[in-house]
Amino acid sequence: MPEPTVVLADGYFQSYSVVGLLAVIGVLFVAVAFGAGRLLRPVVPTPEKLLTYECGVDPVGEGWAHTQVRYYVYAFLYVIFAVDSIFLFPWATVFAAPEYGATTLVEMFIFLGFLAVGLLYAWKKGVLEWT
Repeated sequence: MPEPTVVLADGYFQSYSVVGLLAVIGVLFVAVAFGAGRLLRPVVPTPEKLLTYECGVDPVGEGWAHTQVRYYVYAFLYVIFAVDSIFLFPWATVFAAPEYGATTLVEMFIFLGFLAVGLLYAWKKGVLEWT
């Protein structure tokens, strides 16, 4: 008489074998596409093709450009608040459940409080000023 755990493990690994097979097929598809592109494309290297392309203008001077740090800070703040806003969707589904309403409401106000403190900190440090 076979043990039930062996039967459960057999079905468990069989479901992951399908995922593994699809992953292998996906990797092979990408490899074949890149290989076919490499074999079929024309290769005629010229000095013009080997130049760095900068919007149709020949590159002149150094390759270093100074970028303002505040652009990165704005992008970082956007990512933080965008990711945090994603947490509102599962919260809304749990909030709809009758036994979790008040608890999840308090948890969400605590979460929004943390976000507000972070935003106030960035504002006080002058990060949000564009000038």
